[in-house]
Amino acid sequence: MHAAFFLLLGASVARFLLRHPGEPRTPWIIALSITLALLYVLGPAVGGTAAAPPERTTPAPTLHRRRLWLGLVVATWVVLVVLAPSFAWCAVPLFFTALRTLPPRAAAALVTVLTVFVVAAQLKLSTAFDPNLLLAPPAIAALATAVFIHMERQAQAQRALIDDLIRTRRELAATERREGTLAERQRLSMEIHDTLAQHLSSQQMLLQAADRTWDTDPATARAHVRTATGIAARGLAEARRLVHDLAPPELDNGTGLADALRALDAGPDIEVRFHLEGTPAPLPDRAESALLRIAQGALANIREHSGARTAALTLSFLGDQVVLDIADDGTGFTTAPTGSATATPTDRGHGLPAIRARVRQLGGTLTIESTPGEGTVLSASIPLEPTG
Repeated sequence: MHAAFFLLLGASVARFLLRHPGEPRTPWIIALSITLALLYVLGPAVGGTAAAPPERTTPAPTLHRRRLWLGLVVATWVVLVVLAPSFAWCAVPLFFTALRTLPPRAAAALVTVLTVFVVAAQLKLSTAFDPNLLLAPPAIAALATAVFIHMERQAQAQRALIDDLIRTRRELAATERREGTLAERQRLSMEIHDTLAQHLSSQQMLLQAADRTWDTDPATARAHVRTATGIAARGLAEARRLVHDLAPPELDNGTGLADALRALDAGPDIEVRFHLEGTPAPLPDRAESALLRIAQGALANIREHSGARTAALTLSFLGDQVVLDIADDGTGFTTAPTGSATATPTDRGHGLPAIRARVRQLGGTLTIESTPGEGTVLSASIPLEPTG
């Protein structure tokens, strides 16, 4: 549509210069043509030539700028048509521009006005009355309006269908997460009941029997204690197996936290960089798992909410604490004041509350610094137990 407009405008200028060389109005025609072209080019900057979203979701200042821009374009075109009727056919692209920019009734009224000017211009250029000149412009305007309305209805139906599909997909994903959580809880409860709980129950009975026979039959009591010790060893091994199954698979096979963090990514459109500062110190398995999960949750938030192009992970060992910083160059947000009950935008999901809970369980602190347009920095500090 843009190409058609400039093609018609250029053809109209060329036709005028060929038919009316050296006329006094020529400089005005050229100046108005350049002005009309520049105004049309400025359309995307004010949202005038883009597909307009529904009126209820478009900010009022944007609507005002669109309509002001369209008014200037139409006014310039009208002056051109009055001075040189050959510019009348530039109205065809303006039909679609008006239909995209204005509400339906206002757009129909403007299309009617433009059509009247086109008919008048064609009759002025004609040396004799021609019914086609009177009927063709309204027919073209009606066809353009019908095509646009049909396409707009199809687009609205597609948008509604896409919204329904997205909503259904989210509901299915939430249902699957709930079912997966319930299934995992049931599995863990059965595992604990069939292993650890049974071991503890057996130990309790053996120790109670040993206590009853300690004075009268020391040999039997010691046998009960030895049996209870063996059951405790098997229970400890089973507990370690359960903990291992719950640990992040990225830390399997002796993979260190630094290597696991270095291997993380946030999707194909975000570059993730990793930095290690200080001398690495052995960390408890619980702390390593928590820091890895914090990094994964923060990268998920960056991917879904920030619009960032790069993210940086920094793991710092500071002697008595380990600090994980995650920074991005995304859109950022306005953080709530310290102690405020107001939630930040990411607090409304599950990512940031889960990160806060993991840090709190390890006795650490979480700080978030963000400014709209300047990205976000999330810092999780975990204290380390002093070594001998």
